[in-house]
Amino acid sequence: MVEILQNLATGFATALSPDVLVYAFAGCLVGTLVGVLPGVGPLAGISLLLPATFGLNATSAIVLLAGIYYGAMYGGSTTSILMRIPGEAASVMTCIDGYAMTQKGRAGAALAIAAVGSFVAGTLSVLALMLLAPPLAEFALRFGPPEQFALLLLGLLVLAYMTSGPITRSLTMAALGLLLGMVGMDTMTGLFRFDYGLAELGDGIGVVPVAVGLFGVSEILLSAGQAIKTDVRSPRLRELLPNRQEWRESAAPIGRGTVLGFLIGILPGPGHIISSFVSYSIERRLSRHPERFGHGAVEGVAGPESANNSATSGALVPMLALGLPSGAVPAIMLAAMMIHGIAPGPLLIQEQPALFWGVIASMYVGNAVLLILNLPLVGIFVNILRVPYSYLYPSLLAFATLGVYAVNNSVVDVWIMAGAGVVGYILRKLDFEIAPIILGLVLAPMLELNFRQALAMSAGSYSIFFTRPISAVMLVIGLTLLLLGMRSIFSGAAGSRGIIGLDPSAGGEPGAKP
Repeated sequence: MVEILQNLATGFATALSPDVLVYAFAGCLVGTLVGVLPGVGPLAGISLLLPATFGLNATSAIVLLAGIYYGAMYGGSTTSILMRIPGEAASVMTCIDGYAMTQKGRAGAALAIAAVGSFVAGTLSVLALMLLAPPLAEFALRFGPPEQFALLLLGLLVLAYMTSGPITRSLTMAALGLLLGMVGMDTMTGLFRFDYGLAELGDGIGVVPVAVGLFGVSEILLSAGQAIKTDVRSPRLRELLPNRQEWRESAAPIGRGTVLGFLIGILPGPGHIISSFVSYSIERRLSRHPERFGHGAVEGVAGPESANNSATSGALVPMLALGLPSGAVPAIMLAAMMIHGIAPGPLLIQEQPALFWGVIASMYVGNAVLLILNLPLVGIFVNILRVPYSYLYPSLLAFATLGVYAVNNSVVDVWIMAGAGVVGYILRKLDFEIAPIILGLVLAPMLELNFRQALAMSAGSYSIFFTRPISAVMLVIGLTLLLLGMRSIFSGAAGSRGIIGLDPSAGGEPGAKP
């Protein structure tokens, strides 16, 4: 512990040097803006700014890119809470209760809870990154294709089990997302599937246009025919801050989201997205009042926002400790390290201690900078709501269209957004959960690839999923959740038989008059 503290002191000496501090602040600011803009996200932001780091030293370059990474996690909550438009895929779950809080006049409280939860989760997860990187990275190395497939499948089943309503509805929406994820090039054979001759569909259907359409455009369509009175008064300071009850209800979700996000972030895949979905589902299941979720439950903001920020630090564990990226963003950062002549791997801590501990310390500094940046802006963000809806909604639609188009400069993405908006409108009218569609779309390519790789390893034998302990345990847990969900359906069916008079024990003979 003494050695770790000494190394951390060395890291802070590096992180607090004027040049590195400037780049940490710039990365946080750019990351926040990247998260706010629909369709941009951390991957696009880091990719666009990677050439700008060529003239910097390695430490400043990695600090800048890391600031963009976790800054985007902060910024993505703003448009989700205020406008129900997810600025980043990890903010999809924040839309649900964050926007409901906005409709109740608690937008400031939701933004403040998101900022503080992100700060706490980011700080604690960096501490865990510093202490637990070697053993956790070693555990993550045990995951081959069978284990990764079982983990992704378990994530889908957990979400289906935790959501309200029948599990069959949630699984249907997840299956729809999986079907959308099958569009594009087959990663194992190189053949194109379901592209209908459109080159833009070669890389598959993007998450951003679907998410913006399902949540943002559908909300505009739902609100278009409603008479909404706009409260144009300026919010008071006490309305911008959470009350005691909201702080108390947020404490446990922030803690659970921090632990959950960090552990999921270590594993391969989009951990910041998966963790926010799982966190929301767990908070709903653990809540004493699950009926409040979807109608402005502060736990539905605190948990997912903490989880996706904590997953950001978790994703850096295998990258810094072993030189193995767990996702697309860590892969770009790993490439930046190699461009600057840094050899990633287990010897990085020994050979480049200033870089390793400087990045760790800069993340502490960056989380504080992001809190300072975001809390004073809460009042400014909330004042956006003073704009009359007749002007706000067309502006939001134009803003979302521009953001979606800017991702790939593709008109096809705009049409996908429009189609997803119509589908989302219909599904929400029918009371379907639309969040599982996004998770299915995100996981489909990885789920298929790991499934087929596992079968290739076993010469087509499905036993490989059950003979490997880790994958077998996860599959058994998933099957248990599925059976529990089905049991509630059958018990509900039995109850309905009694209500309509088909069960004599429930109140009289069939056909008897009440």
